[in-house]
Amino acid sequence: MEITVLENKKDSLELVIKGERHTFSGLLREALANDPKVEFAACTLSHPLDNDTKLIVKTNGKTAAKALRDALKTIDSSLGEFEEAVKKAFKE
Repeated sequence: MEITVLENKKDSLELVIKGERHTFSGLLREALANDPKVEFAACTLSHPLDNDTKLIVKTNGKTAAKALRDALKTIDSSLGEFEEAVKKAFKE
């Protein structure tokens, strides 16, 4: 996965996630949207056949970069919880 940072300001961030359409970027957008200090989080595609997603984040009360790192930690934690539930369900 390759990331190109288009804008990195204190309260706003724009980046392009190359080779990503909706799956991971949608999960990331949702985790960002659940943060009360994130005012706006969106993912866009320039064209329906494009394979690069633009992620836009606007914050109030924390830096946009910190909000992104926090969202990634939330996703990581959720995946760990899901992994444990799967192990329990399959008695591994």
